Amino acid sequence: MANDTHDTLWKLIKDIRFGMFTHRHTDGRLHSHPLTTQNKAVDDDGILYFFVSRSSELAQRLRSDGVVNIAYADPGADSYVSITGTARDSEDHAKISELWNKAAEAWFPGGPTDPDLQLVEVTIEEAEYWNVTDSKMTQLFKMAKAVVTGQPPKDLGEHREVKLRA
Repeated sequence: MANDTHDTLWKLIKDIRFGMFTHRHTDGRLHSHPLTTQNKAVDDDGILYFFVSRSSELAQRLRSDGVVNIAYADPGADSYVSITGTARDSEDHAKISELWNKAAEAWFPGGPTDPDLQLVEVTIEEAEYWNVTDSKMTQLFKMAKAVVTGQPPKDLGEHREVKLRA
């Protein structure tokens, strides 16, 4: 079950360049940052990886409060994913090297050993996704039918809430 869920989540987010990474600020308010998911897949551990600046406000906040949400949206494909998890710093240099890419070099010119580079692991605890597979024309028809009948549209795609951890 977890593998199917991981595969589905990865299928929905893999082509989305940025996720909106939300955390709590010191005043309790929520703050979001666009971050690039560095994974090449979601493995059995259900961990997403991000590179951040070690000296950034985001990295500092995550050290004291790791509760996060990452929201992904692909309006063209009508798919949306919300992931809740726990973030933590990682010193896994092998993982940093494995995930390293040219785009990251723009932010961390010192490469995978840049002293300001921080790998953040987010362990997925819960996820919710909406994936509409009908064509736009079919969606419009179902919504028009809903207006005429006064009944909410049905079967506009898959919507699931999944718990990956207790």
